[in-house]
Amino acid sequence: MSEATQGKQPVITPARVVIALCLVAPFVAMLWVSSYAKVEPTFVGVPFFYWYQMLWVVISTALTMVAYQLWKRDQRSRKGGASQ
Repeated sequence: MSEATQGKQPVITPARVVIALCLVAPFVAMLWVSSYAKVEPTFVGVPFFYWYQMLWVVISTALTMVAYQLWKRDQRSRKGGASQ
């Protein structure tokens, strides 16, 4: 291998795969309507259709925060690895 390719870090890393999964999961969950298009089970009188979507607002926020933290850590490691 040449010296130029030896110093490069891989583009697809496990952290980036986890980041992608964190960001794609809410879209898949919300676009698969047939999985939650029902009334039962209700939660405090709210049909499943509505509380499931509201739950994904919270889950999406958490997944986005995880993805952001992983991205920051990935960028720091790449900058640190480039200067070595």
